[in-house]
Amino acid sequence: MKGHVVVTGGAGFIGSNLVDTLLKDGFSVTVIDNFSTGFRRYLNADNVRVVQRDITCAKPDDLAVDFVGAEAVYHLAANADVRHGWKHPRLDHEQNLVATLNVLDACEKADVPDVVFSSTGSVYGETREIPTPERAMFPLQTSLYAASKVAAEAFLQAHAAAGRVRATIFRFVSVLGPRYSHGHVFDFMWQLRRSPDRLRILGDGTQRKSYMHVDDCVAALMSLRPAGDLEVFNLGTDGFCTVSDSATWISARLGLQPTYEFTGGDRGWIGDNPFIYLDVSKAATAGWRTRKTIKESVEETVDWLVENEWIFDAR
Repeated sequence: MKGHVVVTGGAGFIGSNLVDTLLKDGFSVTVIDNFSTGFRRYLNADNVRVVQRDITCAKPDDLAVDFVGAEAVYHLAANADVRHGWKHPRLDHEQNLVATLNVLDACEKADVPDVVFSSTGSVYGETREIPTPERAMFPLQTSLYAASKVAAEAFLQAHAAAGRVRATIFRFVSVLGPRYSHGHVFDFMWQLRRSPDRLRILGDGTQRKSYMHVDDCVAALMSLRPAGDLEVFNLGTDGFCTVSDSATWISARLGLQPTYEFTGGDRGWIGDNPFIYLDVSKAATAGWRTRKTIKESVEETVDWLVENEWIFDAR
């Protein structure tokens, strides 16, 4: 056994894939999840201790009990619903910022040396520096989700600067692959299951996005660490596609030729950045490479959703 780690949000999409990889690599794992969006069926393995807890309202002393003996906490629990953020404006503050502060307090109490944090490429807002490197200045924030992640990153940086924890911050593009249950591929397939002859696409379809396979994401989470007390890495595929490209790949994989109905405009909703493309050369220099293309990631996500239609009812 290599050691023990904690994964918050470990019953979710990225978290459960990370847990599987940690177990295969010889770690024992404690998963902390409130199961608001995660699934217990993803955690049917030995060497996994599952704690059902809402870290947004957990007392740090109680949370610290769950962290005792861990060499690292992978903090993946978050509200990732960018599109509907303004319908529930306090969720991002509570689930992304307050939860992170609780994790940091508990790590200090339990003497956990390392925190690995899942941030987002959305923190760069509508930057003019494309592809966007880690050193890019943060512009005006365009979503509550990104704003909460910027704030959480700032607290992590302050804790690292004070020598209270080592922090690795990963700024993801959108992630695809097995156990995916939220985002455009899910939404498009939801529609096509009900109306195979038409597909409503938010915006004009020209929005340019970069996506990444969950296996590539997990490989980075497992392998990249700071040389000192703090490191920030962009994670994404070296390229991008349009939303219309992705819709075409999804439709073709399903054997469909729907008519596209665009809502219009250069973005799908308030906070939707029309061009996301991250510079991932820093992670590449540190030894990380993606193995799956964007198209392959989209197609594998479609295949998994076809084979696991139960998730549409669960959502």
